[in-house]
Order: sequence, then structure tokens, then C-alpha cells
Amino acid sequence: MRLTKIMHVAIGMLFACCASFTLAAGLRLVDIPATKTIPALKAAIWSPCSKQPESSQVAAFMVSASRNCPLDVDKLPLIVISHGFTGSMYGHHDSAEALADNGFLVVSLNHTGDSGMSMKYPWDMLAFERRPIEIKRVIDYMLGEATEASQIDSSRIGVMGFSRGGFTSLVIAGGEPDFAGSEVRCKIDRPLCRQLEQEARGTRQWVRDDRVKAAAALDPLNAFPNAANLAGIKIPVFLWISEKGGDGVEPDTEAKLHKLLPTLRDYKVVQNAGHFAFLAPCAEALVKEEPEICQDAPGFDRTAFHHDLNASLVAFFRTALTP
Repeated sequence: MRLTKIMHVAIGMLFACCASFTLAAGLRLVDIPATKTIPALKAAIWSPCSKQPESSQVAAFMVSASRNCPLDVDKLPLIVISHGFTGSMYGHHDSAEALADNGFLVVSLNHTGDSGMSMKYPWDMLAFERRPIEIKRVIDYMLGEATEASQIDSSRIGVMGFSRGGFTSLVIAGGEPDFAGSEVRCKIDRPLCRQLEQEARGTRQWVRDDRVKAAAALDPLNAFPNAANLAGIKIPVFLWISEKGGDGVEPDTEAKLHKLLPTLRDYKVVQNAGHFAFLAPCAEALVKEEPEICQDAPGFDRTAFHHDLNASLVAFFRTALTP
């Protein structure tokens, strides 16, 4: 997904009995410290908040949250969000807000390889390889170093990702890619395009994290051609794909995933939707900056779609992460 220009401009689950405590999403921005092998990561932490929501523009996004809202509940489930190609930690802010409003602690990050703020190696296989490593680092940080660490239920952790981020969700859940055997290809002369033709299953040691107990993949890049590539996934999976695809994501290829995933719990082909429909509904500034990712097919209502999508994500994670 292409949000480069935008980012150059910018930068326990609560159940029904506890719903009165969650009126809005809280928002805290953090810099996750570097380790010997992982660079520092910029992230946003979305949390349940007892304050009324505040709508404000962050970069080209309209975010509804209360900044630095005190967190006064414990045993919260944790969801980590992985964005798509050249995306950002704000690209799925509405889903993060909806999850936080319903009692989840949510972390979205900027991946160092191919986010709009950190394009170190977007056209190299490292961009794929490093993504699950960074998700694992975020989980380590949230359970150990974060201010909210003692309030997280470490037995209820989920991941959610879009496009390359959906691929990341499936890898961290136990999937083993086989790019050479898949239908993932590109037509330009880049190192990544040549690597795709040679990157067979077993070429790399892909990072998985057994602490993750549920995974949501939205229009994921499908580098898993056979059931054997996904046999390692033992946790519940949410898979929604677009009917029309786009930006390198082919609907026919994506549709093959649902027959291969052994633990699929929620599957949907979103009619009349293109690939970018999974991004949050666009604010006016975003329409001006990146009209391509904001334009939907005639008759498609992205706002209504996201109402259904976010409600379904909340329901999925609530069920999948129930003790």
C-alpha cells in the first residue's frame, strides 16, 4: 500500500458487564527502544478510556481518541496491528479505536523496512523477513517495558494485519512462506522481484510467536501456495478479502487461502471492494494527498463497510481470546 507522501507530510478485554467504562479510545505515542538486532520502533498505543473522545487531525488522518488517557483497568487483551506496504501506524486507526472502545489494548507500529516514515528496504526480502521480528519485539516490549505491562493479560494476545501486514499476521501465527512456489510476482526490475522467484520454503527461518492466540488477515499477500505452508497455524484466523483486489494483490490468489487455512473462523469476500477499502475512511487531507487509496468503486460505502468490519473484528477477537 502506498502512503509514502502522507508520511513525509506527517508523522483484559472488557465484556458487556464492563462496557460502561469504555467511552473512547485513549492514545499514547511511544518510541520502543532499539535492541542489538532491532532498531527503535515508533508505535501508537490505543487503550480503553473513560473520557469522551476527541477528534483531531494527525498527519492526514482524523483520529478520535483522548491523548495520554490514564489506564485504570487490568487483565486487558493485547492486539498488535501491522500495516501494509509504505503504510503507517495510523492507517487502521478506526479499527484500533473500535477495539480499544471495546476493552482491548492495541498497538500499531511503523515497520522499519517499508513504512512511509522508514523506507529502508521496501524492495528487498528483508522488508518481509523483518516484519514478524518487529511484531515479536512489540509484544516483548508491551509485556516487559511498557507502562501498561502489568495491566495486560499475556494469555490473550492477537495480531491484525493488512496486505503485507496480513502476510505478517499469518507468519507470526505459524505460516511458512514459499514465494517461489506462490503466485506473488512483480513486473519491474527490483531486487525483490528477482528474489521472489528464488525464495523457496525453508530458505529463511521465519519468526513465529506462540504467545499470539488469534490472527486477523485483511487482504493479505498470499505467499502460501499449499496447505503445508499453513499447517503450522493452530490458532483461530479471521480472513476478509476484497472482490477487486489491487496494488499487487490478486483476488483469485487471495481466495485460495480460505481452503488452506485449518483454523479459519471468519471468512468473507467483500463485494465491490478494492484493496484499499480496508484502510480507514479517508479524511479530506488524505483525499488530497493520496486520492488513489481513497477512491472506491461506484456504490461502495467505505464508512458503512468499516462499521461492519470493526464490529466483526471485535466479535472475532472477543471470542478467540476468551479464556
